[in-house]
Amino acid sequence: MLFLYILLGLVVLILILAALAPKTYDVSRSVEIAKPKSEVFQQLKYLKKQDEWSPWARRDPNMEQKFTGTDGEVGAISYWNGNKEVGEGEQEITKIADGERVETQLRFLKPWKSTSDAYLISEALDDNHTKVIWGFSGKNKFPMSIMMLFMNMDKIIGKDFEEGLSNLKNILEK
Repeated sequence: MLFLYILLGLVVLILILAALAPKTYDVSRSVEIAKPKSEVFQQLKYLKKQDEWSPWARRDPNMEQKFTGTDGEVGAISYWNGNKEVGEGEQEITKIADGERVETQLRFLKPWKSTSDAYLISEALDDNHTKVIWGFSGKNKFPMSIMMLFMNMDKIIGKDFEEGLSNLKNILEK
């Protein structure tokens, strides 16, 4: 009988944690770049150019990559398979508002399967200065949602976005 009470207690605990757990996440960072918006957007729009400033591409320079579709257009896909830090997955351009915004879907295959939406936004501050916002959002499905009670996506992904945006700024402002 004691076993049943313990089992019931665990089930109740899991249900409470699942109810309290965050169901979604949205992480973003921004940087100001001393270049015109049109020039900045050309770095954002193309998946191959994103590798020049991506923190993940730098963590595994030997990762396998494949590109399908026309880069810089809706439907273009970048596939990667790298070390443990980079994992395996693909990124597909799902929407482009030319000069303004690029939206992609990230499909992670390893180390765990998940899907997230990412976006890159360029906003003109003046003729020669652009603000870039890099964001990442998605849903926390059970049981991953419970794990998110103990993990901070903003801290985990945010530092990578800051590194990538710093790389982008350095490349464009050379």
